[in-house]
Amino acid sequence: MTASAPGLPPAGEDRRPSRPGAGAPARDTRAAIIDAAVTLIANRGFSATSVDEIAAEARVAKGSVFYNFGSKAALFEAVIVEGVQRLTVALRTAREGREGREAMSALVSELLVQIQAHPDFAKVIVAEVFRTGRDWQEPIRQVRNESFTVLAEVVAASWPGRDPSLTAATVFGGTLVAGLEWLAFQPHRTADDVREAVLSTFLDGLPA
Repeated sequence: MTASAPGLPPAGEDRRPSRPGAGAPARDTRAAIIDAAVTLIANRGFSATSVDEIAAEARVAKGSVFYNFGSKAALFEAVIVEGVQRLTVALRTAREGREGREAMSALVSELLVQIQAHPDFAKVIVAEVFRTGRDWQEPIRQVRNESFTVLAEVVAASWPGRDPSLTAATVFGGTLVAGLEWLAFQPHRTADDVREAVLSTFLDGLPA
């Protein structure tokens, strides 16, 4: 198998920390519940995943789920909000000191790092975030906008002829789907292969 880019484990390898068992401190219990919810929802969908199953996967009592989150919907909101906030911090760090194509290349690379480190979260984003009529739609829209803004800022500053919001959404979505395609079906590719495919698709012909 071809080695991935520096700083990335081989495609398909999950870098999530193992979850603590019962009796862990409260913050570890909360993290265990979130990890369990992400794993199950990524594979079954939100509607098909029960609180009982999440509790069993996290190895905690069902009451711990309600104690920490109040409801299944609130748990899912926390899953998305915390995951997107983590992603936004990573993107802002990757963009620092860079502009134009260099900045966008760094952002796409960081998105791929995050997809590889948290593949189940990436699947949840694809499957659930764009559903309408959910209780958590507004808070998710707000944190999603924060993440998209990082890409939109680069577009607005470097390519004023492009629509910043739609271009940011296009690059984000293209990277997300390409990253999952890489992990699931083309693990022999490198992170550089995927990054360049995304950039050439959406940004070719634009000035550096």
